[in-house]
Amino acid sequence: MDTKQLDEQTIKIISELGKEFSDSTILMHEAIAKKAGLSITDHKYLGILIQHGAITAGELAKLTGLTTGAITGLVDRLEKKNLVKRRFDKDDRRKVLIVPHYGSTLKTLSTISVNLKNRVVEEVNKLSHHEMEIIQKYLLSTIQIMNDFKQDLQENQ
Repeated sequence: MDTKQLDEQTIKIISELGKEFSDSTILMHEAIAKKAGLSITDHKYLGILIQHGAITAGELAKLTGLTTGAITGLVDRLEKKNLVKRRFDKDDRRKVLIVPHYGSTLKTLSTISVNLKNRVVEEVNKLSHHEMEIIQKYLLSTIQIMNDFKQDLQENQ
């Protein structure tokens, strides 16, 4: 495989664009959360719950790096808004599952999510198949790097 050395200017541009992309993402999610009546943290962790389905507080703590005490507060807030519920595991009643309430979440976030999705799809449709493959490759590798880096940080606390 041909490896090339990036010059300092290219590294600087990529770094600045990455930071700008990250900042824009955070600020957009802050606006979405506010519109939905949530904090950005609650909004993002609700998204993780939706993605993973019913899980225990311990499993959510492991996924997020939050303490189980912080998870309890998160679940309390989401439960008050009818976005999740606690349910005993039918096979082991000692386990309490945090179950996303998909209907309420959809009602709370659907208009916002559909509008965003439509705008992104419109932009992605302008790309060639090859360009989409490159973006997908970059995003997947960057996600892996960030997940590995997060785990390294958590293990070294």
